[in-house]
Amino acid sequence: MATTLDKISAYLRMIKFSHSIFALPFAFTAAVLAANGLPSLRQGLWIAVAMIGARSAAMGLNRVVDRKIDALNPRTSARELPTGAISVTDAKLFVAVSTVVFFVAAYMLNPLCLKLAPIAIGIIFFYSYTKRFTWVCHIVLGVAIALAPLGAWLAIRGDFSYHILPLVVAVIFWLAGFDTIYGLQDRDFDKSHGLYSIPQRFGVHTALIIARGFHVLSWMLLVLTGAVFDLGIVYYFGMGGVALFFWYEHSIISKDDLTRINIAFFNANGYVSLTVFAFVLLEKSL
Repeated sequence: MATTLDKISAYLRMIKFSHSIFALPFAFTAAVLAANGLPSLRQGLWIAVAMIGARSAAMGLNRVVDRKIDALNPRTSARELPTGAISVTDAKLFVAVSTVVFFVAAYMLNPLCLKLAPIAIGIIFFYSYTKRFTWVCHIVLGVAIALAPLGAWLAIRGDFSYHILPLVVAVIFWLAGFDTIYGLQDRDFDKSHGLYSIPQRFGVHTALIIARGFHVLSWMLLVLTGAVFDLGIVYYFGMGGVALFFWYEHSIISKDDLTRINIAFFNANGYVSLTVFAFVLLEKSL
């Protein structure tokens, strides 16, 4: 039993399952907006399954593709593939199974979701290769994560509407902003190993300015989302809280002190997505 639990724990660590809290609330935010209230339990369940399947497949592939790089980087050398806790073959099988789970969930949602599923998984998989040739990899990751609210909208409505775009683009720049901050940890490693990122290309000071710009733009788009969906004062009160979380995230990091990157990454950004969801849900429940 202990061996099985250890293996499960290793897979959960490999895909950083706890990070699901970042994007999943945005998917449910879009679902609530699309349903103009609570979606059905069935829809909510399959949206969650689709999200977990896609994210697990993406993280698994990323670990497989980056295993040799991870082994060289002191920050990542203790990950499951470099240490052998999970074999490459098992990781590839995990990616395949997770991809199948994603397609099954898309099938259970509606025909449009199933039709677009190959495009979505292609974009998600493409990200894993981008830091080898472009510093806009952070934005590509943002696009991949932003498929969550877009997919949730399509799952509920069964068709596309421009109304959801401000939220989708807000998620792109929210993710790109904090991924740029996270990338500061590997700036020197990336530079010495021919990898690309905003910190590697522009330096720490400029990268922090770019990250702040991304988050200002993200916040403005979240405010615009409220206007597009005619949300009330409760939602905008929540956006005041989101602004404080963004401010806090950037206030604890400077070019001379990067020691609190993980606090900014794990705490502030999880609170942003949860706050947006909570206040949209509250607004629609009143």
